[in-house]
Amino acid sequence: MNKNNSVYLYDYSFLNLLNLIKKLVQINVVPYDIKNKDYQTNLFEDKIYLKIDEDEKVIKDIISKLGTNIFNTIYKIYLSNDKYKEITIYYFFVYSLKYKNKVFYMRNLKSINKALKISKYVGNEVHKFKGFLRFKELENKVLYAKMAPENNIILFLAKHFKNRLKNEYWIIHDVKRKILSIYDKKNYYFVNADDFKLSTNILSKDEEDIQNLWKMFYKTISIKERKNDRCRMNFMPKKYWKYIIEVSDEDEKDN
Repeated sequence: MNKNNSVYLYDYSFLNLLNLIKKLVQINVVPYDIKNKDYQTNLFEDKIYLKIDEDEKVIKDIISKLGTNIFNTIYKIYLSNDKYKEITIYYFFVYSLKYKNKVFYMRNLKSINKALKISKYVGNEVHKFKGFLRFKELENKVLYAKMAPENNIILFLAKHFKNRLKNEYWIIHDVKRKILSIYDKKNYYFVNADDFKLSTNILSKDEEDIQNLWKMFYKTISIKERKNDRCRMNFMPKKYWKYIIEVSDEDEKDN
């Protein structure tokens, strides 16, 4: 393959990124890096934006040729907050073409090891939020949950809570990315939070009572003499406390 100092750009979308990587492999080019189209290059980098058709078949092709596990790993890396995620996906894709599922056992390769670490990091955060996410019932009986995850995991949580709370109306709000996932008892949708008027300050009467009882229960079962914040933060990292009802008051005090 021909390696160069060019940074190849894509338009932010997962589909566009996959088609760009597929094209680079086809034309036998190893990019110096891959970034979104607003990336500012330095003096030693060339910026190239290829006109690429967004062929949706690329996803089916990856799954059929490489398998679901490899595709899911690529998707998790894309949803991560890692600033080198695009070039990481490129190398993981190239090695996957060569080694197929054996790629998961090739941690001796630096790029593969990094890819698998990022994917695991995203997966772990999804797992944590399945337990940490707290819904509150608004006055209109809609369940509402706020979160600010490190990675863009709202899709995974929407899928999870569609099954877990399938008979409720609910909204999951990623405040960091200004995204809402709205569920209407049939399907979930994603909208820009800035384009959606939402009043979340007025709780239902039942919700106020439940929150007060839950906080009281949490304080009652705790043993002051055995309090160990370091141990607690191993299970419930402090960065998530802000939107967890039973510990949000403690987070506000510390801030």
